[in-house]
This record gives sequence, C-alpha cells and structure tokens, in this order.
Amino acid sequence: MDNREEVREFLTSRRAKITPEQAGLPAGSRRRVPGLRRSEVAALADMSVEYYAKLERGNLAGASPAVLEAVARALQLDDAERAHLLHLAQAADGSDALTRPRRRPTTRQWTPHRSLQWTLDAITAGPAVVCNGRLDILAANPLARAFYADLFAGADNQRNLARFNFLDPASRRFYPDWELFGDMAVAILRREAGRDPHDKDLHDLIGELSTRSEESRTRWGAHDVRRHGTGTKRFHHPAVGDLTLAYESLDLAAEPGLHMTVYTAEPGSPSEEGLRLLASLAATESADRGARHPAT
Repeated sequence: MDNREEVREFLTSRRAKITPEQAGLPAGSRRRVPGLRRSEVAALADMSVEYYAKLERGNLAGASPAVLEAVARALQLDDAERAHLLHLAQAADGSDALTRPRRRPTTRQWTPHRSLQWTLDAITAGPAVVCNGRLDILAANPLARAFYADLFAGADNQRNLARFNFLDPASRRFYPDWELFGDMAVAILRREAGRDPHDKDLHDLIGELSTRSEESRTRWGAHDVRRHGTGTKRFHHPAVGDLTLAYESLDLAAEPGLHMTVYTAEPGSPSEEGLRLLASLAATESADRGARHPAT
C-alpha cells in the first residue's frame, strides 16, 4: 500500500510538536520551522540527515525495527504513536497483510454470540458496550442502552460514537467536555486507519465526518493517535444529570479488533446513585413496554 503521504504528515506533525528544550537542545535563534529541524531529529536518532529525510518523505519501506525505535525515541512518541508508526511501516512493506485484523464487523452484519451478550447483561452496576475500531456500538447491556439513549434514538448516528459526537447536537449536551471527546474520537479513528488501512467502511466514515464536520476535519489534520484504555469521563444524562464515570476498555481475544468498555462510578458517590436511578428508570420503561406489547 502506498501510504507515503500519511507517513510524511505523521512524522512532520510529530516533529513540529517537540521543542528544542524538550529534546535537550539549545533553542538558538532564527528558527524557521516549528519544533525540531530534520537535522536535529537525525542527530537524536543517530542517523544521517539524508536517511531521516527519506523516511520523512514517506519512504518507510525496509526500515528496521531499530530504526523505527530510534525515530520514535527522538520524536518522544507515546505508546499509541509508536504502535501507529509500526503499523505505517508494515503497510509500507506490504507486511500488514500478514498481521491485518480480519474485517471489522458493522452493526448490520454482526451480532454477539450468546455468551458475550450474557456477559454484558450480567454487568448491572454500569454501562457496558462492545465496539469495533470504527467506534460502532455492536452490543450493549440494558444500562448502556439507557445511558446512550440519545445516540440509540438518532437513526443518522447508526450507533456510531464518532457520528454521534460530531453530527448529533445532542452530543454537546451529553458530553460536558465535548472538545476532549472530539479529540479522543478522531485520535482513535486515526490509530485504526493506521492499523487497518484497507478498511473501506472506516475510510467512508472518515470521509463523511470530514465532509460534514469542520471540527472533525480539523482534528483529522492534527494526526494525533490514541488507544482507548482507561480513565475518567464526565457526562450529563438528560434523565439523571451529571455523572463522573471511570472506564476500562478490554480487547476481546475471541473477536480480534473488538473491545469491551465498561463504565463504573466511585462507590458511594452521587454518580453511583445516578446510575442506580438510571437502571431503575430503564427497568420501569422496559416493563411498561412489555405490558403494552405482551408476547404472543
């Protein structure tokens, strides 16, 4: 795969983010570029300027793991950025065909096997969802469906967290830290594009977001990458108000490319009480629906 433009823009953007002071170099004067010069990165990576310039022009094919690690160290890449650089190098070599995850399922063509849905349903203390790298919600427990009520109610969202974030006005009420959520969504999609550059559905989603949302388009140009792992997020649910929830994201060994994210509240906190109230409201609504539409 010819991914030279992606490589060039990624390395250039990372170089621009590192100041001489951060790299332990004298700042000097009359600097015409933001961040480090190519010659400075080459010196930090212990390679010739000509060779580093070749890499930054997008030619990663044949670069050894030691070379990639030297570049990552010089540019002070974090773990997600290091992995992204490796995936770009694999794509440049054509070796990604050997390590490429199988096609990511969409909500239209995949349903969870019974034991996975049982596992989700057994999680009653917090919302739990299964997503792919495109941020499609493929499966959820009842509390997650109540938690993401606005997302599930909007047909245009297609149960996709990135579409909800950038194309649904309800997301700005649901996410008090909307800018942060936007950064995270695009960085996750950027990482996935490097990991699986042949995913047509992913490219279609990125194209749709870039066309319909200036906020998404601007973030895509920043070339930031992120792995969704663990942390804390704030939400404002229309039924129960403000919630501060911790989350853990776990890869599913039986379903490569999919991950389960579980949200929980600090024990004894107002957010835990809010989740209990939301679960009660969801159960009441489900019972009402069952009474209106009894099984025959």
